[in-house]
Amino acid sequence: MTRSLRINLALLAGIALAFALSLIAGKVWIPLDAWTAGDPRWPIIAELRLPRTLLAAMVGAALGLSGAAMQGYLRNPLADPGLFGVSSGAALGAVISLYFGYSASPLLLPAFSLTGAGITMAILALLVGRSGSVIVFTLAGVILSSVAGSMTALAISLAPTPFATSQIVTWLMGALTDRSWDDVWLALPLLALGCVLLAFTGRTLDALTLGESAARSMGVDPLRLQLLIVIGVALCVGASVATAGIIGFVGLIVPHLVRPFVGHRPSAVLLPSALAGALLLLLADSLVRAVPTVSELRLGIAMSMLGGPFFLVLLLRMRRRLA
Repeated sequence: MTRSLRINLALLAGIALAFALSLIAGKVWIPLDAWTAGDPRWPIIAELRLPRTLLAAMVGAALGLSGAAMQGYLRNPLADPGLFGVSSGAALGAVISLYFGYSASPLLLPAFSLTGAGITMAILALLVGRSGSVIVFTLAGVILSSVAGSMTALAISLAPTPFATSQIVTWLMGALTDRSWDDVWLALPLLALGCVLLAFTGRTLDALTLGESAARSMGVDPLRLQLLIVIGVALCVGASVATAGIIGFVGLIVPHLVRPFVGHRPSAVLLPSALAGALLLLLADSLVRAVPTVSELRLGIAMSMLGGPFFLVLLLRMRRRLA
């Protein structure tokens, strides 16, 4: 049994345990003997916690895989899906939906969010053109992220009512509270397609570690790789933002956690990053529900509190290496 296989099996075992914990944990803890259809607490598990738990695992896996693919493509250990501007674009689409009161329809907010991600992806592809340059790609993503962030701030400042402002700010914090099976069925095909596209980039990302020129000489088509990365990340991040709001740092943290165990080859990091992302978000979502606060701690805030110091440690380590 190879080391990578042992790591993946260990992560799957961890996900199974975290999945069970997520069904149990909450403001009201539900013991295992209540997991029968005849128990009056069963609807809490079947209709509330099970879809929320599935969504946490799906979103975590998609964000973890997106982060690993981005770090492999950009050859930058600090790369995160937010760098593309896709998450900011998806957030802007959702904010527009909330601004105009379209969120009353259960499908309009996700539709606006996915549209925002799709438009951002299309503009990104147009800006980069056929060059396939990683530098141009990164700069274009940073610019789009800044523009989408400023437009989101403008929408908040000009919100027609205090209620709309509260809705926008609360949604931007990111959470899986009150998610239903409808959200699961909405996100599942989009996340699955995005993950499949990113999984196809493994061997090409390995060749890219030798440099763009060497990769081209080995038959790598940079434009095809770029399209796979853009569409895959857009689907994963767009669907995640549409169903859970902005949950950052998952794509930054998990590749660094698994890399010491599976090596630095990009293709070897993809699957463990997806599994570790699912495990991380399952544990984080269980924790925010179990914390004894009056109202539930928002998942996006909890991940930012974890990811901010992690990002700082990475920067300090890079600074020491450069010195």
